[in-house]
Amino acid sequence: MTNLYIGIVLVLFIAVLIGFWQLQKKHIKFSTRVFIALGSGVLFGAILQVIFGSGSEVTNQSIEWIDIVGSGYVKFLQMLIMPLIFVSIVGAFTKIEGSKNLGKISFNVLATLLATTAVAALIGIASVMVFNLDGAEFSQGTAETARIAELSEREAQVADLSIPEQILEFIPVNFFADLSNSRSTSTIAVVIFSAFVGVAYLGVNKKDPEAGAFFAKLIKSLYAIVMRIVTLVLRLTPYGIFALMTKALATSDFNALLNLGVFVIASYAAIIVMFIIHMIILMGLKVNPIQYLKKTFTVLSFAFTARSSAGALPLNIETQTKALGVDEASANFSGTFGLSIGQNGCAGIYPAMLAAIVAPAAGIDVFSPAYILTIMAVVTISSFGVAGVGGGATFAALIVLGSLNLPVAIVGLVISVEPLIDMGRTMLNVNDSMIAGIVSSKRLKTFDEAIFNDDSAVVKSDI
Repeated sequence: MTNLYIGIVLVLFIAVLIGFWQLQKKHIKFSTRVFIALGSGVLFGAILQVIFGSGSEVTNQSIEWIDIVGSGYVKFLQMLIMPLIFVSIVGAFTKIEGSKNLGKISFNVLATLLATTAVAALIGIASVMVFNLDGAEFSQGTAETARIAELSEREAQVADLSIPEQILEFIPVNFFADLSNSRSTSTIAVVIFSAFVGVAYLGVNKKDPEAGAFFAKLIKSLYAIVMRIVTLVLRLTPYGIFALMTKALATSDFNALLNLGVFVIASYAAIIVMFIIHMIILMGLKVNPIQYLKKTFTVLSFAFTARSSAGALPLNIETQTKALGVDEASANFSGTFGLSIGQNGCAGIYPAMLAAIVAPAAGIDVFSPAYILTIMAVVTISSFGVAGVGGGATFAALIVLGSLNLPVAIVGLVISVEPLIDMGRTMLNVNDSMIAGIVSSKRLKTFDEAIFNDDSAVVKSDI
């Protein structure tokens, strides 16, 4: 009977996938299909959980097959990170009118990303205090135990490195090795190398315009090809999200979810507060937050459901330039830098919350102003090099906790609610990168108010 039940589950799963294909053929809006996939995955996974249970043979074997679609989709997104970073950053340099604005754009984008990350860390600490999570203890099940054992291996990668040594790790030694994501800091290394290529292009273009023009044309063609690959991968989003959410709900330990319920609520409270701060920044720049939210709904909803800052990069840049009125250079810099630097959710709120939760167990007064400032500083510095696809938050937490000499087991104890929290964190990360683009464009006076105020100038993905 077990094989029969597995067969029925897989047939139903395939039938739903065919349903998504039919929706695509009917040109149903991309964001609508994504949310339908999210809801369908939650429902289908919950049904499997209720009927068979999270640890049954039927559920486990069914999920093994279903996960081909879910994990396959994630791997395709990971495949895109390095090519996207390279062509976006180098492409941004080819769009800069001379080199005079390069420093201003870089400074404005990086300053915004890092400053908001420091604020996000403070909000995360405050959330822990408000919800009385400092010193909280979470239950440890089989999954958590396995996760903690895995984390102990990853911790060894950064445990013996001081912060200056960690910074040195960002510098690429072998660019081609970093393109293969061979190191935990490969993402920021590719960003650095791409920036060097861009600066070199500016110098060559000034001395030899013909060679510069040829290179710019080559990058433009490469950019178009990479974006086409991105489009092909993004078309898999509804299928991937349906499979991922099915797995998350079918295999979840609901007792663990209840145990971590306050942590989830505290996390989303911090995310919402930080999102409001983003809107306040917009008001300070005289940018209408309501209009902004209308223009960015597609990309933010995609980031929320797909849980991938890297996957959202093409929609991010397109939204900034075609819907918000941000100049192309600022949009490319902010979107790309936002993949690996200053992610407010994954590298700001999350590690700060974990550090505040475990501090009392290490005999540290989490209410000490000096300790709060220390967490904020370490979180901000450690926010460099966080990957734009799942796992970056874990790496950021390991660096922060390791730098503060705090136990890393807490990271494994919250594994059961990671997917749930990661949706909000990713949306916040993408939103912050777009805020950085607007800040840069506003300060350079290249922000196009006409495009921003044009209600018809909205990115409607035809994916």
